[in-house]
Amino acid sequence: MLLDVRMTRTHKIEGWIALLVGVVITVTIVGLIRWQRQKPISLWGAVLVQDSDARNQRPIAGVAISAGDLAISDVTSDSSGFFLLRLRKPIRKGHPVVLVFRHPQYRPLALNDTVANKLYIVHLVPLSSNHPPTNQPEVKVANVRVRYAIKAMTELNVGSAVKTFEIENKGNVPCKGQPLCSPDGKWKASVGSATLDAGAGNEFRNARASCIAGPCPFTRIEADHFSQGGQTITASARAWSDTATFMLEAEVFRPMVSQAEHWSYPVIFGEGLSFTLPSAAESVSIEADLDGQTIIFPLGPSLFLSWATCDVGVNPDEGRVYRCTPKPGYRFE
Repeated sequence: MLLDVRMTRTHKIEGWIALLVGVVITVTIVGLIRWQRQKPISLWGAVLVQDSDARNQRPIAGVAISAGDLAISDVTSDSSGFFLLRLRKPIRKGHPVVLVFRHPQYRPLALNDTVANKLYIVHLVPLSSNHPPTNQPEVKVANVRVRYAIKAMTELNVGSAVKTFEIENKGNVPCKGQPLCSPDGKWKASVGSATLDAGAGNEFRNARASCIAGPCPFTRIEADHFSQGGQTITASARAWSDTATFMLEAEVFRPMVSQAEHWSYPVIFGEGLSFTLPSAAESVSIEADLDGQTIIFPLGPSLFLSWATCDVGVNPDEGRVYRCTPKPGYRFE
């Protein structure tokens, strides 16, 4: 009897231990599943130039941003100053973080903050002014304007084409079930047609077909394969009286691609110059007066200017945003 009681107690203890182990395993598995499904936190922000005038707080591109071991990897700000820093998965809101910003032309900044659901707007101080020493004269940059071209489709009128065709028929002949009859089925009718070809690379416009001789009231256009234009057009007509004459005529156009020149005038705030161009803009160049002399500066893919440093970004609408700052020894007038 005593042995049975001891066995019962042992079984109960083993049961409680097994239950506890099961609960621990379940909680651990649920925690792991939740951790796997948990999305990593990202820090969003922008880097701007430090200035009391908001109009001079230009975006800074190429800023290296790091958060030590908390971030998956370091990032660099784009042309609009934007950065997106992804943190490692265990990091959650409220965790302290030190964001370090570095750029060769600006003072480095270590920002002590916490991980939060906010936008991190950071201002960097330039290492030195773009203005040269007082004993060195500055080159004045004035009357800045941007010239660019956009391709456009145009049409050149290269002439016209005309062709006549006759529909031979004899009037007042009963149809009597023949294949071609008048619209009311009473009189015998005939059909004729003409085709015009504008030639390779050309298209017809304003095409028209008309009866010009014979009993025109007793005719009609049978099929319209001309009014929509194109390289080849065809007109056919029906006549149910005597012979009638039709004329098919159209103007010939050659589609051509041309470049239309456009101008844009930048906005200048302090030491920053900004302008936007449509995505289709080509052959971009900047014209400016340097110390009173007008000079044209082609702005190639490298965005090189002897008197300014420029970068470009792309808007959601595919438009391009250019930002330029003068180099040492130059200033906007």
